[in-house]
Amino acid sequence: MTQLAQTLGDLKASGWKSVPIKEELRTNAVAKIAAGEPLFDGVLGYENTVMPQLENALLAGHDIIFLGERGQAKTRMIRSLTGLLDEWMPVVAGSEINDDPYNPVSKHARDLIAAEGDNTPISWVHRDERYGEKLATPDTSIADLIGEVDPIKVAEGRYLSDELTLHYGLVPRTNRGIFAINEIPDLAERIQVGLLNVLEERDVQIRGYKIRLPLDVILLASANPDDYTNRGRIITPLKDRFGSQIRTHYPLDIATEVAIVRQEARPPSIGSVKVTVPAYMEEIIATFTQLARVSTHVNQKSGVSVRLTVSNYEVLAANALRRGLRAGENTVVTRICDLDALPASSSGKIEIESLEEGREGAIVDNMLRSAVLAVYKAKVTPDQVRDVVGAFEEGIVAHTGEDVTSVDEARLVETMPPLRNVVLTLTEGDESPAAIASAVELVLEGLHLSKRLNKDSSGSRSTYRSRG
Repeated sequence: MTQLAQTLGDLKASGWKSVPIKEELRTNAVAKIAAGEPLFDGVLGYENTVMPQLENALLAGHDIIFLGERGQAKTRMIRSLTGLLDEWMPVVAGSEINDDPYNPVSKHARDLIAAEGDNTPISWVHRDERYGEKLATPDTSIADLIGEVDPIKVAEGRYLSDELTLHYGLVPRTNRGIFAINEIPDLAERIQVGLLNVLEERDVQIRGYKIRLPLDVILLASANPDDYTNRGRIITPLKDRFGSQIRTHYPLDIATEVAIVRQEARPPSIGSVKVTVPAYMEEIIATFTQLARVSTHVNQKSGVSVRLTVSNYEVLAANALRRGLRAGENTVVTRICDLDALPASSSGKIEIESLEEGREGAIVDNMLRSAVLAVYKAKVTPDQVRDVVGAFEEGIVAHTGEDVTSVDEARLVETMPPLRNVVLTLTEGDESPAAIASAVELVLEGLHLSKRLNKDSSGSRSTYRSRG
């Protein structure tokens, strides 16, 4: 910052050139694309679907609308585009609308440059400050977006005809930057009309004033498909002015869902108590979400967000932590019994459609069991557990649950030698009691769901025995 130009004369001497915002984004996007780098980090699963469309839109210099269900990283992508801006941008000092020193548009900047010339003071704005955002709500007004007369400035003695009495709205204040409107269909149609000039003529007009502010701004918007067609709509002239409409989507596979959860989830930890979530438990959580997205019992119009997976992951870990604290264990691994905590974190994120009252819990439970069975079948082959089933047929009974300690559950591999090999395969060689207990529960529950064992549940405890 100390070496940046401080006056207009210094800026001219430095050789700095002014470029439109879309050209700036295009230039920096070209550099990343040519280097084989992603446009931004932290958005997973869009590499071959959404990102190519976004790159095309930026190269074409388009205003963009992202269309997709909730929890599809629309806002994150929009906010991340600030990383494609130059780190610092010069503005006329004191400007409310980031006036370009070479092409000032506000009266303040024009008068200052006319009076000071090359001595006009310059300020520098960081790229993070060149982003503006508004959540579309029914009470959003033109004054919020474009501007209005400031009565305080009028009271100070200025005439209403004086341009300096204007209080600029969010769009002008984001001049030479990125402006985003989230859930744009919720914006009243009469307010949407006020954005027409911004998108096409690249200016704004404030009522009662014969002024024209030629703004340099890229407009981005997000919309939910259901709102897009039903609850609200984008007026046809406004839709026509967006250059690109990009459709987002949920993760297409379990691996991507798991990767997002590992990036986003914040599982609890307390002092020396460590909670570990094995890969197969992560996959169960992700599979549950994927099943919900295709279930006929779930309202697919409302969507099943990745937030469901993240919340379930965190609650799973929290339940394991609570269980470990009660048992006095310092090393805790999530188990199948911890899945009983998931309905609390799932019910608010899944809109169940059922003809029968009170069926919501049963539907969620069925999807959870289906997720466990799917992961079990992917991890364990029938040959690996044939002798385990034989051991139960000889009279062995196994108890699991929240009130059974990891050490007690781990002893099952000693009383049932055939169980040891399949368990160690799941734990990848980890022979700690907590890891073994977790794997034991997956095997036993998988055998039950495969109709190889019987299961009796009482409270938080489950008992597995032979079907004979």
